Amino acid sequence: MKKLLLFGWLLMPVAAGAYHFGPGQVALRTDQASTSAREADQLAGEARAIAARDGEPEARGTWAAAAKAYERALAELPPDHDAESRALRLELAKARMFVSQLPEAHRDLLSLVDELEALESPDAAQVADARAALANAQYYNTWLMRLEGAPRDEWEPEIEASRQNYRLVAETAAARGDVEVARLSEQDLEAAVRLARMELSDLQGLPLPSQ
Repeated sequence: MKKLLLFGWLLMPVAAGAYHFGPGQVALRTDQASTSAREADQLAGEARAIAARDGEPEARGTWAAAAKAYERALAELPPDHDAESRALRLELAKARMFVSQLPEAHRDLLSLVDELEALESPDAAQVADARAALANAQYYNTWLMRLEGAPRDEWEPEIEASRQNYRLVAETAAARGDVEVARLSEQDLEAAVRLARMELSDLQGLPLPSQ
């Protein structure tokens, strides 16, 4: 019995090391990612409050800090945490649209919407959230394309995709009884229609839309 106890005691450092370099590392990375994600969410909330109070330009620095925190959380997250990764990628894309990273946000949202819809049991609310963010990116991208002088055959497919996404969000929100989201999406859809019909001279006289 003494030999057995001694053997067990001698094995404790081995077991501790195995945990530290195995499951322990996963738990540590998960905790670190959770801390960074909470920090990012807090910064994003602060950015929205600043924008509502003082305007989007004043919130830019806070949005940049939020984007960095979301990037850090994604880097810290273990590779098999797919659901958490998709949630973080969505919030990161939203933040990036406020800090002149529209191409990256646009690309990531296209991929994310496809991934979410391919899931066996997708979260309807998350799909709608991602699709609404993608519609915003497409709307804003159309605005910039038109200001940069892109021909109609280049920007029209983009605003059409935005309109379709806003419409889908409105329809799915109405189907699940989310009246407020449906109402806001209908307003966004109307804005997309106006953007497509607006004369360039009128567009040039307007301030860039906020995200």
